[in-house]
Amino acid sequence: MPLPDTFTAFRIRNDEAGYRSGPETLRLDELSPGEVVVKAAYSSVNYKDALAGTGKGKILRRFPLVGGIDVAGHVVASTDPRYREGDAVLATGCGLSETLDGGYSEYVRLPSRAVIPQPAGLSQRESMILGTAGFTAALALFRLVENRQTPAHGPLVVTGATGGVGMLAVDIFTSAGFDVHAVSGKADKADFLKSLGAAEVLGRDALSTTRPLESARF
Repeated sequence: MPLPDTFTAFRIRNDEAGYRSGPETLRLDELSPGEVVVKAAYSSVNYKDALAGTGKGKILRRFPLVGGIDVAGHVVASTDPRYREGDAVLATGCGLSETLDGGYSEYVRLPSRAVIPQPAGLSQRESMILGTAGFTAALALFRLVENRQTPAHGPLVVTGATGGVGMLAVDIFTSAGFDVHAVSGKADKADFLKSLGAAEVLGRDALSTTRPLESARF
């Protein structure tokens, strides 16, 4: 598939003119190096992306850099024999929008170590709806299973339950059979969290201690 001479990307700069971000016209050779070129179809907006784009947090380690820590699309060029033109792939994390140009671009060039085949059973849109937040929640469940923690061990607490990772964790852990107790400072979201499967919704003060030693609840 022939590549265009230029394309549009959301680029973040920090120089003598100040911290700023916005669409720019780029060439492929302006992107960070990599073996796989992907025509992006979907990305996602994470809290980390907002921090990077606004400069509210120290996310980027070099400038200028294209934002977006997630991307899903199709391979248009590859020097890695594992990936061929037309393959559906995605990347999440792996330095995107930190040290590597990220997914907020019509075309993304990635090191092959950051690329994985599109998982069966998930569309590219669905994989980006889940994105880094879903992947993080799934890793938490994986670690629970790896440590042989089962629903029989008792209730499981999810803190920050109305955040991206928290909401997906409530949903995923409940689906896995755990008795999930969701902790949130947003009392008006209790019904929503219960609709995701939370057996109980607690305020932030539920985890604060009033005595040096108390009986375990979770």
